[in-house]
Amino acid sequence: MPPELKQKLRTQIATMLVLLGLLSVNVILGIYFIHGWAWIPEVLITVTMILTVLLVAMEALHEPPLTRLFAFIGFCWVSILLTLTMMDYLTR
Repeated sequence: MPPELKQKLRTQIATMLVLLGLLSVNVILGIYFIHGWAWIPEVLITVTMILTVLLVAMEALHEPPLTRLFAFIGFCWVSILLTLTMMDYLTR
């Protein structure tokens, strides 16, 4: 197996393990700390997960500037959609 492929696989597996770890922390926070200000660390963990996927898993750091721009625009669009969905749920 070429060393470049090994490095790429190692990065992707490490990213997956980090995302699973952050997800488990988020689930534990959701189960045990349901009162008060527990949503703040949950949102921070979720933003960390999103940035991990955007920068590492999508390899946006190694892409040309135009590709990074469109990845950022897509991220903003998904953020708008999720915000509007949450506003709909919270105002009913």
